[in-house]
Amino acid sequence: QVQLVESGGGLVQAGGSLRLSCAASGRTFGRYGMGWVRQAPGKAREFVAAITWSGGSTYYADSVKGRFTISRDKAKNAVYLQMNSLKPEDTAVYYCGVRYTVGDVSREAEYNYWGQGTQVTVSS
Repeated sequence: QVQLVESGGGLVQAGGSLRLSCAASGRTFGRYGMGWVRQAPGKAREFVAAITWSGGSTYYADSVKGRFTISRDKAKNAVYLQMNSLKPEDTAVYYCGVRYTVGDVSREAEYNYWGQGTQVTVSS
């Protein structure tokens, strides 16, 4: 059984920062990557960032490059998303996911488990 619990969301003004955390429990063997996606009201789920668990290679959506940073802490079995220079269009529910199969970690459709999400609201 794998569980992912996100935290760190909230309300912030445009230009501000937030740090999301995702605590993972359960299976760690064979974990290939972890990532974040977001979904705004009335919109499709959107890839945000991902990281390979072993090597730490990172991938970002163009819309967040230079503003967001994904990282992982193997000892704490956690992944983080540092979000700076936030914009109102970043408002969404952010979900953390994990995949165990080798492949493109930006392809969220191939993730195996997702958390319940954390709300991020950026006011203008």
